Amino acid sequence: MSGGLLALSALLFAPGAQAQATDFAAIAEQKAALKKLDWMHGEWRGPAVSQGPQGEHKITQTERIGTFLDGTLTVMEGKGFTPDGKVGFNALGVMSYDTRSKSYWLTSWALGHGGKFKLTPTNNGYVWEIPAGEMTIRYTATLEGGVWTEVGDYIAAGKPAQRFFRMDLKRVGDSDWPAAGGTTFK
Repeated sequence: MSGGLLALSALLFAPGAQAQATDFAAIAEQKAALKKLDWMHGEWRGPAVSQGPQGEHKITQTERIGTFLDGTLTVMEGKGFTPDGKVGFNALGVMSYDTRSKSYWLTSWALGHGGKFKLTPTNNGYVWEIPAGEMTIRYTATLEGGVWTEVGDYIAAGKPAQRFFRMDLKRVGDSDWPAAGGTTFK
């Protein structure tokens, strides 16, 4: 067998090579699915209040959100500032759509924790949940009248939901983050 045919055979039958082939249909499906969350793109700012063991904690919450990998991911950074201007909260999230399971996911990191959580788009926002032992932490986001409101509730079987978080953000501008500023050919 000539060297060229051997190389071609190795390429065609290598499972890794087939697994890395571009799946244009999946890319198109991911981009179309994430369009439901396009309303989030840009920069946002507003008040946020959380309730913890030390009591009420007020910050000015900011979010910058944009697409990555040609629109197949939505990347978000949340940063909260204390009244003296210091960073009191910082989180990173990546929203994605899995074409095999036909489901949305939020992979997030904050406060020393991280995980991958199912996300469900709604007509005017989304819901995502974090399993926490015998209870669930549920975040519900809505966009109404130009205000992005997101609340967090502790949900335990047989008990009323306990609200521990609320933010009300207004869009303050566009953002080309995170896609802008990438490396170039030269």
